[in-house]
Amino acid sequence: MFVITADQVDSRHRPDLVDVTLEGLNLRYGSALTLPVEQNSGDEIQGLTDDAEAALDIIFELTRASQWSVGCGIGPIDELLPKTVRAARGPAFVAARQAVTKAKQSPYRFALRSSRSSAADPGPLVTLAIALRARRTLEGWEVYDLLRSGLTQREIAQRLGVSPQAVSQRIWAANIRTELDARADLQAVLALANEATPAS
Repeated sequence: MFVITADQVDSRHRPDLVDVTLEGLNLRYGSALTLPVEQNSGDEIQGLTDDAEAALDIIFELTRASQWSVGCGIGPIDELLPKTVRAARGPAFVAARQAVTKAKQSPYRFALRSSRSSAADPGPLVTLAIALRARRTLEGWEVYDLLRSGLTQREIAQRLGVSPQAVSQRIWAANIRTELDARADLQAVLALANEATPAS
């Protein structure tokens, strides 16, 4: 299981993002969540999924604007799944707690911990992808979001009122193809790490 725990950065001096973030995550990833994302305590949220793709997407979404410290714990959870993630327990939750604590000291505000050592540690690879994304400009994100929505480069050019060559330049400058090409492999490494954790 993947437990994702996120704590809002500098919440005392920024607008409260908990409610809008919870609503958005549950709307976009609800079918892939084992338990809905909930407010855990204070400005902290937590979600549970067994889906590597959803876990990666949630991590990427929460780290996009550096507004959350994000920890991902991988491991088993206690049997007899409760109705709420706040009531769930197990090694994956312990790993997530350790991860979010470390994430607060990380320049990219992300850390991953597994409850069991694995030859394939996905943490550094996910951090590398987050670092790549952190260099993206607003123009790059605009093209990225349109590509992810299913539009072609020609359609994006028409939408933005620019040439197809300009869109290609933004894609190159923002390393969008590099990220998209690496996603399947990142998901595979996360899935392998999840499979390596024994049942609780």
